[in-house]
Amino acid sequence: MVLTYPEAHVLDVAGPVEVLSGTRFFLPEGPAPYAISVVAARPGPVPTTSGLTLEADLSLAGALAEDREIDTLIVTGGHGTMSALADEALISFVRTAAARSRRVVSICTGAMILAEAGLLDGRRASTHWWWCPLLERRYPSVTVDRDAIFVRDGNVWTSAGVTSGMDLALALVEMDWGHEVALQVARYNVMYMMRPGGQSQFSAHLVAQNAEDPAINETLAHILRNPGEALSVTALAARACLSERTFARRFKQETGMTPALYVETARVQAARVALETTRAGIEQIAQQTGFLNAERMRRAFHRHLGVSAIDYRQRFSRPPDTGLPIRDDPA
Repeated sequence: MVLTYPEAHVLDVAGPVEVLSGTRFFLPEGPAPYAISVVAARPGPVPTTSGLTLEADLSLAGALAEDREIDTLIVTGGHGTMSALADEALISFVRTAAARSRRVVSICTGAMILAEAGLLDGRRASTHWWWCPLLERRYPSVTVDRDAIFVRDGNVWTSAGVTSGMDLALALVEMDWGHEVALQVARYNVMYMMRPGGQSQFSAHLVAQNAEDPAINETLAHILRNPGEALSVTALAARACLSERTFARRFKQETGMTPALYVETARVQAARVALETTRAGIEQIAQQTGFLNAERMRRAFHRHLGVSAIDYRQRFSRPPDTGLPIRDDPA
């Protein structure tokens, strides 16, 4: 059951539905593996931010009328989320439907709706990187994982922004039908079985672009250009001509991250590029990107991406026959 509302993001609905419904092509003939219904305030057309219109099968009341159990409740996100948060009938529906569901899923900013319904209290969750600070401020009982593509906490699953809902849906397919079926679905949809990295792959440069404080902005650019340098708070504060305390406070205000976390994020990002595009050894890459040794880089990769640097290279380096050759590192 997929819940939507006016000004939801069409990909938050269509993406996961495409993954789930496509599973039927890779299973023996029989009933469809997922019976999908779209629910909104009332049956009929629902406008989305793209200008396309979705067709809701059921109203909120109609979806609950049969008092039936729900296998998976999917709550979508989009620019209409703030209006949806003020819709008491919609929030009440989510609470009631969730209690009847085997598992509850949010896509993108749909996590805000789950949080408003009290379903994320005391849980880890993810949402679109742009909305993570708002989710943290508005719902302090939620532990927000800013980097995760998706998070599972018990029977509640939350995804990051937009297309990450397809990654989450693929994980549901793997849970329901096994790895081989999920792999076939991924190939069919031209997806990674496991997307390389977390939201940090998008956020490091974007954070730098959004900083307004000139001193902090220059510091962010310096970190991105020089991940292999000594980038302690002491060194960075001196470069910005600020006391360490003032620097750390202004850095957190501008970025929502501590200097240490941003530096590690930038180093992971630089190491990912090197692992994907060069033949340099793991130890060499660790030294070049500021981790100093392979073990420290391994731990950082597990924190940010959930895999080791070696596993990352095996999964995501570009093979020579793709037309995107791995370059030999001149070092």
